[in-house]
Amino acid sequence: MTVVLGIESTAHTFGVGIVSDEPPYVLADSRRQYVPEKGGILPREVAHFFSRVAGEVVSEALREAGLKIGDVDAIAVALGPGMGPALRVGATVARALALHFKKPLVPVNHAVAHIEVARFTTGLEDPVALYVAGGNTTVVSYEAGRYRVFGETEDIALGNLLDTFAREVGIAPPYVVGGMHAVDKCAEEGEFLEEALPYIVKGQDVSFSGLLTAALRLHRKGYRLSDICYTLREIAFSMVVEVTERCLAHTGKRQVTLTGGVAANRVLNRKMEIMARLHGAVYKPVDVRYSGDNGVMIAVTGLAAFKRGVTIDPRRAFIRQRWRIDEVDLPWYPWIPGR
Repeated sequence: MTVVLGIESTAHTFGVGIVSDEPPYVLADSRRQYVPEKGGILPREVAHFFSRVAGEVVSEALREAGLKIGDVDAIAVALGPGMGPALRVGATVARALALHFKKPLVPVNHAVAHIEVARFTTGLEDPVALYVAGGNTTVVSYEAGRYRVFGETEDIALGNLLDTFAREVGIAPPYVVGGMHAVDKCAEEGEFLEEALPYIVKGQDVSFSGLLTAALRLHRKGYRLSDICYTLREIAFSMVVEVTERCLAHTGKRQVTLTGGVAANRVLNRKMEIMARLHGAVYKPVDVRYSGDNGVMIAVTGLAAFKRGVTIDPRRAFIRQRWRIDEVDLPWYPWIPGR
């Protein structure tokens, strides 16, 4: 049995997951999330928070797994993309563990990990994947050794669009229970506005900044907020579903998944399910427990990489804030734990 401990610290969550290549596969999932008192996230404050909680999160994960650090075969860590100060904390902890306990260190790309945990939890071997989160909006699929980008945002991400609009109009905090965003909750009584907001799909790419500006302008003009929320959501979600559909048609694949923090959204899931059904494709979203940032996804990807000999000298394990998903070789594909 091979056991890998994974560390995630790219944004607002410090997570530690422990997985093995034998059942029950997921041995531990411990995490702490930084929540600002008001406004957005300041990277230096996140890093300070991570520094305080890192030790207890690692210890908690080992206790949950019933293991000691000596029982772990390798340490995996997300080295990017993400916020520099936050990434540095996770990388420092991982390097220290690897060096002190003489464990191999496995570099993991955060975006790749979101796709891999979706494959792990759904059993889909070769899907088209829509990855939507606070800082990412990308449509990818595997081809010739890597995940290839078939469409992405040209500016802000889908999650950032929803969160920023919610804060600006005063309906934050962004999430409520049951896979609904504050924008979804506000949109329940809304209707589609005749004065349409911009629908911006450029080839295979999308753009949300103009949509955000236009929605805020309507709010300042006094339009009913529920109508703005409904229209904003429908346009934004339709944009990403459209580019995913084009990728599905182009690749000829018959599996589709949704992953990332926004993957918990029930409305987006319904749209993706309908689209996939129209093309005769199987649709399965990532397990909601692992839709947001977590250490399990880093451990799962680290395990797959480690079994193919992917390691890095801890002294050379530098963070890469802009490490793109299509820059990562995937020598293990399509293997995932349990398949």
